[in-house]
Amino acid sequence: MYELRSRLLTLVFLGVAMFGCSTVRPRDLGLRSGTLRPCPDSPNCVSSEAGTRTSQRVAPFGALGGRAEMTRLAALVEAWPRTAVNTNTRDYLHAESTSLVWRFVDDVEFRYDSAAGVIHVRSASRIGRGDLGVNRTRVEGMRKKWDAK
Repeated sequence: MYELRSRLLTLVFLGVAMFGCSTVRPRDLGLRSGTLRPCPDSPNCVSSEAGTRTSQRVAPFGALGGRAEMTRLAALVEAWPRTAVNTNTRDYLHAESTSLVWRFVDDVEFRYDSAAGVIHVRSASRIGRGDLGVNRTRVEGMRKKWDAK
């Protein structure tokens, strides 16, 4: 019995290592009533529009240069390791960021807010509950590059 269980665990591990944990792209990406989707109750999401959940809140990116800042943002996101931009419009950007070892895919979304002069951000894991702070670290790393101009 132990040998069978060990073999099954090995097969599962190899399957994850070979094919990754990408899952399919969520269908509900994008803006909802002009804002980014709210984070779920799980701690694997951060957002500048997180509302009262301080554990999930991050600051938006400054965008004093107007909509042209979305072009600069797209270049920054495209240059981020293992990250690809999927949707890029005047006011919205969606990218997928893949982890190095386990190939987990996170969705990173940005929304230009002309009234506030900022770009809101949301970064969330597709699967699981925790993310060991990866989404927050990614957003803060991008912000550091953004602010360095």
